[in-house]
Amino acid sequence: MLLPPVIEHLIAEFARFPGVGRRSAERMAFDLLSAPHQRVAALHAAIGQVEKSVSVCAECGYFAVDGACLICAQNRDRESLLVVERALDVTAIERAGGYRGLYHVLGGHLSPLKGISPSSLRIDALYQRLDAGTVHELILATSPSVEGDATALYISRNVERENLRITRLGRGVPMGASLEFSDAGTLRMALEGRRGMDSP
Repeated sequence: MLLPPVIEHLIAEFARFPGVGRRSAERMAFDLLSAPHQRVAALHAAIGQVEKSVSVCAECGYFAVDGACLICAQNRDRESLLVVERALDVTAIERAGGYRGLYHVLGGHLSPLKGISPSSLRIDALYQRLDAGTVHELILATSPSVEGDATALYISRNVERENLRITRLGRGVPMGASLEFSDAGTLRMALEGRRGMDSP
């Protein structure tokens, strides 16, 4: 297909989004090219606003504007801390409902082959939060994959706090699946069926 390089570049940028292939990227680019100026300007302004004002919550690692995120600012159960790999996992669990505690976003999972070590993640920040002594249940909600299980095991073996119960999400979430694609019912069952890390 003969397209000007500037349009090819736009298509290539759209194709970098998760789950977007070449055809979907072309459709988005062509739609944008035929859209009214106001719509293009609104999209441009929204992206600029996100880039300028959205940061990472210093407490939990979720998305924040002006300091703490909306979840940490709420009156929630501060004795329960749920650990996830990505900010998108927080959104999935909040959508499912049923959990009223706080979160901790690691920023990924351990993967030695890819050079992702404990120091690459927000694990030390997690330990610092636990040192405060207010958390009584640590829920490890990393994805049910080899890397996710290894991350949960690493954290559980390196946490030595009195009066701290460590649990893992129940296996309502299919092995190898990502939390963001799990339905609300499955996530709710997984939360309700969580178990201790020392269980078989």
